Amino acid sequence: MSAARYEVLQTVAKTGEVVASLPVTGIQYGETLNSAGSASIGMPLKAADPDTLEPGKSALVVTRDDEPVWGGMLWSATADLDTGTLALNASGWHSYYSACYLGGATLQNLPSGGIRLKWAGYKANKDQALLLSDWIERANDDGGIGTDTSRLTTTGRIRSREWGFSEFKNIAEAINELADEDGGFDFRYETYWRDNGTVGNRILKNGRLQNVIPFALVHRENCNVTQVGYDGSKLATRAFAFGADMGTGVKPYANVSNDLDAPTLTQVATYSDLKATADLIPKAAAIGAVGRQVIGIPTLTLYPGVFDPSSFLPGAVGTVQVDSGYVRLLEEFVLTERRVDVDVNGTETVSLSLASKDVFTSGDPS
Repeated sequence: MSAARYEVLQTVAKTGEVVASLPVTGIQYGETLNSAGSASIGMPLKAADPDTLEPGKSALVVTRDDEPVWGGMLWSATADLDTGTLALNASGWHSYYSACYLGGATLQNLPSGGIRLKWAGYKANKDQALLLSDWIERANDDGGIGTDTSRLTTTGRIRSREWGFSEFKNIAEAINELADEDGGFDFRYETYWRDNGTVGNRILKNGRLQNVIPFALVHRENCNVTQVGYDGSKLATRAFAFGADMGTGVKPYANVSNDLDAPTLTQVATYSDLKATADLIPKAAAIGAVGRQVIGIPTLTLYPGVFDPSSFLPGAVGTVQVDSGYVRLLEEFVLTERRVDVDVNGTETVSLSLASKDVFTSGDPS
């Protein structure tokens, strides 16, 4: 398999207009399950245009054989004058929504005949997908990055969310909390070419465990399993989710139990913006799901030239097989992170991090 042809494009974050193709000395990019992911790009210092390449205003898009495989906001740049290099640090599109907040201003007519801005919070009881679409479109209408929501489909899972203006909830946090509860979902952002030659981004979601890694990953056959971690710190025989203080010192809560052959282990989390027990039930169930078993965490590197990195989507399920002393694995895991390093010759090194499938299994039928 010949080396893939990589290119890094500098774009205008707000419009997706391509400004330049950047000469690069190295590329590292990655996607993380239900998170922004990141990219680090090296380039010659003298090749950068300070008038157009600006953190917070520019975006970077990585293409592989002319197809976008990663995109996100340029947040910082570090110039090394001794070596004559510029390091660009970007985060995926989801990072933009950490700087977007729910609630907003409306014009209010005053008795005197004047007008003023009236600030409001957010309240809705909708399908998960409609909440996502609502939040993203609010940001788009407020001068955002034009994230396409047209491929979000309803699930039948109705969720209630309410935040006062003083709580000033950012959209990224709201999406993550909605996704992470029991009966939640996986989401990611896809970077694509628009018909007009600009670069767009769209948010996609699907139910957990719906995507599949199309290959069994076998240690020393098609990959090198570099390490396996085992984490029992989240085991829970009892899991509690507490909500907001209602002003009387009383907090609503929900709890679940696991029948484990272990000492009593209690896990507790507080969600200070949730005010109803019904909203806390899927939160407690999620804590309980994570606490059902010791979490296995394999990390591996794919053998070069064997796989297309885009075949491995965060959230996908696949089998990992290892037989090496203490480590005996032949079970299904969920891909939580994919990292790709590309050297100046276009050679790819693909690393995957995974976690036990049972952690992601929902027990919520609603």
